[in-house]
Amino acid sequence: MRLYVEMARREAQRHLAYRMATVAGLFTNAVFGIIFSTVFLALYADRGRDEAVAGFTLTDTLTYVWLSQAMLMVIGVFGTWDIAQGVRSGDIVSDLSKPFNFFFYWLSRDLGRAACQILVRFVPTLAIGAALYDLGLPADPVRWCLFTVALTLAVLVSFTIRFLLNLAAFWTTDVQGVRYVQFSVVNLLAGVLIPVAFFPDPLRAVAEVLPFRAMMMTPIDIALGQGAAAPALALQAGWAVVMGGVASAVLGLATRKLVIQGG
Repeated sequence: MRLYVEMARREAQRHLAYRMATVAGLFTNAVFGIIFSTVFLALYADRGRDEAVAGFTLTDTLTYVWLSQAMLMVIGVFGTWDIAQGVRSGDIVSDLSKPFNFFFYWLSRDLGRAACQILVRFVPTLAIGAALYDLGLPADPVRWCLFTVALTLAVLVSFTIRFLLNLAAFWTTDVQGVRYVQFSVVNLLAGVLIPVAFFPDPLRAVAEVLPFRAMMMTPIDIALGQGAAAPALALQAGWAVVMGGVASAVLGLATRKLVIQGG
């Protein structure tokens, strides 16, 4: 256990070192937050500012925009590909031969990364949004606690999905196609671009039964008070367990498939 805690700490320290990248990322989040906010302001101006859309008031939607921008790097929506790169370079052999659980080794590193991103990206991005717009952030400490639990579970679900996608490198050394598909599918079905509640009914039905929603929309829904928190958290936890089991099973198959380039 001490090994995994230490790995999480070191990973957080590693990400804290990239200060200019953090500043650039904050600027990007702020710009996209303003762009999306402007689009939704226009939408509600056309429909009537006091009219709710799919259960979301204008304040709810603006809060969704800035929460989603703040959560992007915490959850790792754009993917992390260190394992795939290790397979390509051959470094994966060294990692697999070390006396630790490979899955929990990478999980601890990802939790350290996420903890760092909460500090350097989540809090500042949300603060920028709150300074620019009238956001409906929770006033109840209990709801913030529920949101924290949901955000933690979202990171776990996201990690298991990203871990699985990285394992594709055991079968193909070029994962560019996987990256493109991941980016498109997650951005749509997780609710990164628009709330899942805004989807047409057929697409919304699909999104509701897939794990991607648990990565982004579930924590935001809990923060906004959209629906009961307990069933949503239970579904998130269920997806984390199921996807973790699938990831472990695929890892077992992948290690038997391992072939290192050059011999």
